[in-house]
Amino acid sequence: MKMLARFLREESGATAIEYGLIAFAIFFAILAAVQAIGGQLAALFTLLTEGFTTVQS
Repeated sequence: MKMLARFLREESGATAIEYGLIAFAIFFAILAAVQAIGGQLAALFTLLTEGFTTVQS
């Protein structure tokens, strides 16, 4: 019983879990941002590549 009470009072593991959740949230936000602007970046790089090809010709 004392072990259960001590386990319920322990907070050091909660901090690690909180950091893990924060890291997951940041990763998810970056992933969503990349997916949202990915098509626009691909179009921009294609435009730049075509521009360089035209200049070289």
